Amino acid sequence: MLVVAGCSGGAGKENTTNKNAKAAEGTGEKVLTVANATDIESFDIQNNNNTQSEAVLVNMFDYLLKNDSSQKKVPGLATSWEQVNDTTWRFKLRQGVKFHNGDPFTAADVKFSLERLAKDSKLLQNTYYKRFKEVKVIDDYNVEIITDGPDPLMLNRLSRMGADMLPSKYIQEKGMDAFMKEPVGTGPYKFSKWLKDNRVEMVKNTDYFAGMPKWDKLVFRVIPEASTRVSELLTGGVDIASNIPTTDLKRIEGVNDMKVAQATIQRVLHLIMKTAPGSVTADPKVREAVDLAINDKEIVDSIVGGAGIPTRTSVTPGNFGAEPSLYNQYLYDKEKAKSLLKEAGYASGGPKVTFSTQVQYKEIAEVAAAMLTEVGFQVNLEVLEASKFSEKLNSKKFNELFLLGVGNSLFDASNNYNRFKLANAKGETDYNNPEAEELIQSAEKNMNPADREKQYQRVQQIFAVDRPTIYLFQLKGNYGVGSKVEYKPRLDEMYYAEDINPK
Repeated sequence: MLVVAGCSGGAGKENTTNKNAKAAEGTGEKVLTVANATDIESFDIQNNNNTQSEAVLVNMFDYLLKNDSSQKKVPGLATSWEQVNDTTWRFKLRQGVKFHNGDPFTAADVKFSLERLAKDSKLLQNTYYKRFKEVKVIDDYNVEIITDGPDPLMLNRLSRMGADMLPSKYIQEKGMDAFMKEPVGTGPYKFSKWLKDNRVEMVKNTDYFAGMPKWDKLVFRVIPEASTRVSELLTGGVDIASNIPTTDLKRIEGVNDMKVAQATIQRVLHLIMKTAPGSVTADPKVREAVDLAINDKEIVDSIVGGAGIPTRTSVTPGNFGAEPSLYNQYLYDKEKAKSLLKEAGYASGGPKVTFSTQVQYKEIAEVAAAMLTEVGFQVNLEVLEASKFSEKLNSKKFNELFLLGVGNSLFDASNNYNRFKLANAKGETDYNNPEAEELIQSAEKNMNPADREKQYQRVQQIFAVDRPTIYLFQLKGNYGVGSKVEYKPRLDEMYYAEDINPK
C-alpha cells in the first residue's frame, strides 16, 4: 500500500520524520501531512474566527451545504432546499448519518447548532448568524430556518465557518467542556490528538455517509517559520506546505518530483486603523498619509515576488458586489504624504503609531513600517506570534495600526464590512459613517441583486475616501506539493482531504 508521509514534531521539536515514515511504511498507513503557519483556535467551530481553523476543521465537521471547487452550492448534510418566502427556508436532511460517537444526526442537531450560534452573542461567529430567529423542526429529517427579515445570504451562511453541525445530545448531556476535550462531528475524519501550536491529528471515520475516506490519518502541523516548512517538505516530513516565500520556490520546483502550486485566494491584506477621537489616526489626513506612504506594488514585487494584486477594495473579482474600478489599483505619493502630515500639525516630529502584525506577515510589515518612517511617522513595530495576535484581535486591544489578512468565506461583499458596522467597530476601529452604515444595513436585507450590488459598490467608494482600513493587495497562495500527492489549491483555502489524492 502507498505510504504518503510520516508525521513529525512541530517547529522547534525534535525531528522524528524518518522514524514515523518507517512506522507508516511498516503498517501500510496512508497519511496526509500538511504544514501550516498557524494553529486552529479551538474545536468550538462556532467560536473560531480565522480561515486556517476552518481549513482544518472542515474534515471533522459537515455543513448542511458545501461549496464545490467553483463555489457552487452542493448537498452536504441537507439533500435539498427551497425558499418558502423571504424569511423562511426549508431543508430536507440526509438520513443515516452518524456523529463520530455513534449518535444519529437529526433535525434536533440542526436546531441546537444554529440556535446556539444565533443566540450566544459571545461566540465569534454569532454576528453572521444572529438574524436566525428560529429553527423549526418539522420532523426528524425536515427543518425550516426562519429569519427576522429577508436574508439574501442564507445559503452562503450555511456553507461556511460557524454553521458546522454539533452533536446536541452529547453536548447537552456531557457539557461543552467535555466536547472540547473529545470533539465529535459527522465528517470523514475523527479527532485523534491536538498538541496546541504543534499539530492536529485525525483518523478516518469508517462510518462516513459518503463512503470510506481515502486517508487513514491526517496530520496538520504548525510550523510558523517558512524556511522550516520548506525544509520539512524537501525532506519528506510533510506533503503540502502552505505560504511558501517566492524566494524558496526554486528550491522546490522539480526537486524529486515536487512542485509548486499557486492560486489566487480570497485573502486581502488590510492595514486597519483606529478612527476614535484621541487617536492620531482619527485625523483623515493622517490616514491618507498612511495610504500614500506605502507603495503596494513595490511590496508585491520585492517581498512576495509578484504573488499579489494591488487593490483599493477587499471585494475582489468572483465576489458579489465587486467594484472593478478599485481593483488592481493603488495610490503612492511620498511627497504628498509628508505634506499631509504637516497639514495635520506634525511639522516637526511625525505622529507616533504602534503597528502590530503577526509573524506570518513580518517581512511585509517591516517594509511598510520603513515606508511610513520615510514620510515622518514614528513607528513602533510589534510582531506577535499567531496565538498572541489572535488574542489581541478578538479582545480588540490593538493600537493605531494592525495588519490583517482577511478572507471571504461568504463570497459576498457583506463579509468585508461586518467588522465596520457601528456595533462591531466599537473598540476596534470605532468607524462611524452614517451613509455607509445605512447602505450596509440595507444591503443585508435587500433581495434585489441589482440594487444590492450598487449599494456595496457605493460603500467601497466611501471606504476609499474614509480609509478606516487601507487595502494593500490580494494574495496569491504559494503551496509546496510533495511527490506523493496530487493537490490543487482552492480559492477559499480549504483543505478538503477527500479532494487531495495520493499518487
